[in-house]
Amino acid sequence: MTLFDMMGGPEGIRRIVEAFYPKVQQHPKLGPLFPEDITPVMEKQYLFLTQFFGGPPLYSEQYGHPMMRARHLPFEITPERAAAWLGCMANALDEVGMEKALKEAVLERLQGPAYHFVNTP
Repeated sequence: MTLFDMMGGPEGIRRIVEAFYPKVQQHPKLGPLFPEDITPVMEKQYLFLTQFFGGPPLYSEQYGHPMMRARHLPFEITPERAAAWLGCMANALDEVGMEKALKEAVLERLQGPAYHFVNTP
């Protein structure tokens, strides 16, 4: 069983994304990085997280190799913003009622990429 399955499959990922982005938009360090119409960003995140956690390769099928670090280079990603992003995700996982051990596993898996995108001190 994959993390994708344990997270509730497509419906679970969708709930997480929908809980996550309002938190990101309201965050003073993160909100300014995102467009006012967050819908396309949410859809890409849904596709990416589905693939990242072991579901079907939806992101790659639509956009090619994720190359996430390169896709984030135009934005100033600081260690503080990476931590804020993970904090928003932790809050979203709480909001959807994710069990503690699974939440910890999900956040641990996301921590590497979050800090890998840092491109500004």
